[in-house]
Amino acid sequence: MFRNREDAGLQLAEMLRDTPLHNPVVLGIPRGGVAVAAVLARELGADLDVVLARKLRAPDQRELAIGSISEDGEMYLNRIGEEIAQESPDYLEEERQYQLAEIARRKQLFRQVHPQVPVAGRTVIVTDDGIATGSTMLAALHVVKAKKAAEVIVAVPVGSPERLEEVGRWCDKIVCLRAPDNFWAIGQFYQDFSQVEDSEVIELLRSVPRAAPAKAEVRQ
Repeated sequence: MFRNREDAGLQLAEMLRDTPLHNPVVLGIPRGGVAVAAVLARELGADLDVVLARKLRAPDQRELAIGSISEDGEMYLNRIGEEIAQESPDYLEEERQYQLAEIARRKQLFRQVHPQVPVAGRTVIVTDDGIATGSTMLAALHVVKAKKAAEVIVAVPVGSPERLEEVGRWCDKIVCLRAPDNFWAIGQFYQDFSQVEDSEVIELLRSVPRAAPAKAEVRQ
């Protein structure tokens, strides 16, 4: 059980502290993932940024992911999503446009206070406060891979074992503190899992200064 996202980030940082990282940058998935990412960036001497990807929701069960969409507009569908694409293409297009609009809103909000950090040729740590369906993380990884990161590490406090296996196919390494068989929701592993607001994300992005080149090169 983690006290909160900061506690989870500190525990993850300990797991990563001795890992060689080349000019590292930590990318948090808004909003909860940025609270974890900020701690990792501070503890590891890395740059901090967001990666913008959104879950696509089922029509009658909005917590159920049917896929995801990335910042560049590319869409990824799971088995349920593929069925919905066949049966209800109008709904899928409506949901796609809704999530793209939310990505655009967040991009304008966050980038005006924190310009995008380049990731090409660097070790990129992608984090969230946990992995349930894995859809949003998969979309984020496709974004990072397209930007030619040298190494991609997924670091999360907790995750569903079967979804971690799927995510592992799209990154170089996974660091996960807990992957219990009785996983049913991320919030069950936090004492405080209160919602993170946009204003808090902005403050977190402002709180971590850009790492100096000498500090960010290679951690031994």
